[in-house]
Amino acid sequence: CFVFLCDFLNFYFSFQFFLFVGYWFNDFRCVLFFISSNTRTLKTTDFSTHVYKLQNRLSMQAFLKTGKISKDDAAKSIPASSSSKEKAPKKPTPWVEKYRPRTVDDVVEQKEIVSVLKQCMAGADLPHLLFYGPPGTGKTSTIIAAARQLFGDMFRERILELNASDDRGIQIIRDKVKHFAQLTASNVRPDGKPCPPFKIVILDEADSMTHAAQAALRRTIEKETKTTRFCLICNYVSCIIPPLTSRCSKFRFKPLGEGMVRTRLEMICKEENVQCEPEALKLIVETAGGDLRRAITTFQSCARLKAGQPITNQDVLEVTGIVPDEFINEIIESCKSNNYKEIENCVEKVMLEAYSASQILEQLHDEVIRSDVTNDMAKSLVAEKMAICNHRLQEGSSEFVQLIDLCCSMASIFQLHPFC
Repeated sequence: CFVFLCDFLNFYFSFQFFLFVGYWFNDFRCVLFFISSNTRTLKTTDFSTHVYKLQNRLSMQAFLKTGKISKDDAAKSIPASSSSKEKAPKKPTPWVEKYRPRTVDDVVEQKEIVSVLKQCMAGADLPHLLFYGPPGTGKTSTIIAAARQLFGDMFRERILELNASDDRGIQIIRDKVKHFAQLTASNVRPDGKPCPPFKIVILDEADSMTHAAQAALRRTIEKETKTTRFCLICNYVSCIIPPLTSRCSKFRFKPLGEGMVRTRLEMICKEENVQCEPEALKLIVETAGGDLRRAITTFQSCARLKAGQPITNQDVLEVTGIVPDEFINEIIESCKSNNYKEIENCVEKVMLEAYSASQILEQLHDEVIRSDVTNDMAKSLVAEKMAICNHRLQEGSSEFVQLIDLCCSMASIFQLHPFC
């Protein structure tokens, strides 16, 4: 009767096999009964090596209705391979983050600030802070390293960091910052170790905040001193309103010396196994101008460009966008000629190389100011005109027009004040 039933199903529904599901020890196993329409013989095969484990009754009911096993159930039945159990390789991180100071002692070239911070941290009486100075001198890294030492594993829960990419108007100060500042903090870590009972709000690039937002922040600092410390970070302290500066301990971060930057880059050379010519390393340090972040970023870009080969001066010039000296000298010579057509051709030639007008202005300034063949009056007039052109460029003016204007003005100045 069973064989007859199977033949009937095979005839009407074109079934080639029939699946019989048995239940053993709370596991479902699939057994295949193959029906041959010619010989009417019955064969069974137990797929013990490819067992589908249906995890619940719903999966079993769906299987009985549709005759199919879902991909999710099939995936659960397949044992994980050894390769999937292996840990995924770590993603490469920028060298700026990889070599960022982890403790306050790792901060370089800011000895006075480090010593004062260590004393404040030892007594758990950290005041409100105001860090100011040029970019890339370690302002943000210092406060983050201090927070890591103070809070340990609770570091992410105890700080609120806002930078220039965030909306930091008066509404954010009234809502997000004020709400975070009002939260209480315990004085014990999860592992039982003591922890300062306050939080830290880091406002990076605070000089870009509106005066209204700074005024709102002043009141928040006054009310939430018991539970929150504020750290304002900026490049220009003159942009911070006096009521805020008077409530914070001010620390000035100085530009890093070339020797310290070079030492740091040499250490990264050894750690990353990068080959770099001494002259190229010197050029990276000079172009950084005391900005360690810029130096490390430039160095990593050059290393990726060469892919294991030694870094040369030409590589540094390509990455940093520095204008070669021959272009700068050509611009100055065209200005001396007092020929407009020659000036226009020279500027067009430089612009076709896609060099930045701001970079050209900076290098022209250095070349003219350091020159011994021009008198002080000519230098002062050229510097004044460069400042005007730079301001116009910041406002979005045409680079080509501003460079033509500058070069024509320099030609007039050189005619009135001839070279020595």
